[in-house]
Amino acid sequence: MPRTEPSPLDPRSLHERIAADLRDEIMNGDLAPGAKLPSTAQLKERFGASNATVQKALLLLKDEQLVVGRAGASVTVREHRQRTMRPAAYMAPAGTGKPYRWLTEAARPGERAHSQLLEVGEVAPPADVAEAMGLPEGGTAVLRRQVLCVDDEPAELVASYYPVEIARGTAMTEFRKIKGGTPALLTELGHPPVRSVDRVSARVPTQEQYALLQLPGDLPVLRTLRVVYGEGDRPIEVSVLTKAGHLYELRYEFEAE
Repeated sequence: MPRTEPSPLDPRSLHERIAADLRDEIMNGDLAPGAKLPSTAQLKERFGASNATVQKALLLLKDEQLVVGRAGASVTVREHRQRTMRPAAYMAPAGTGKPYRWLTEAARPGERAHSQLLEVGEVAPPADVAEAMGLPEGGTAVLRRQVLCVDDEPAELVASYYPVEIARGTAMTEFRKIKGGTPALLTELGHPPVRSVDRVSARVPTQEQYALLQLPGDLPVLRTLRVVYGEGDRPIEVSVLTKAGHLYELRYEFEAE
């Protein structure tokens, strides 16, 4: 029978360990969307746990929006347990009159993706952003910060920084949405995106990220530092994108050289 007490290798409480194992089975597809989770009796036997401990584990997964269920009924895996995002699909500018490509990429049939602008201004960016932009010490950039949502759920925080010599005097400095997104505007301004480099890491969420993304518990976020280059390999946009690690995965495709 599995250990019921925390071990030196995994000091988490038992209900957290149960939730972790079930979460992995949900994420990798062993427990498919719509599938019933093992019964409470089966989970008690599998993990050597009490009824209360199993219920605490299931409550964590419900709070994380991975499963649904109510007292006296089977707990099942949510249909939209995880979204696969393809960053390459929304780097290019949107077509004339079309919305920002992230909005069409993220939404599934019957869903509505939208953005909420949080902040616009000229700021001193974080050190990794400043380095990517090639800014001198104390240099500034134009920041546009927003939260992207699917229906009523926050999906991703986006903080995008632009060289002041490109952004000043344009709609990028105004507190309003830009039709087609900034890739479309950059293209209109003569700075079309040519290539993009992503650095993805898992992080413990900050207090602000925890609140704005409405995270359910102590789960990591995926943080992407994206540098978009224009002609002449000049950085024209550097973005920090943050999303819930348990609800999203990133898909990259490469061709052998």
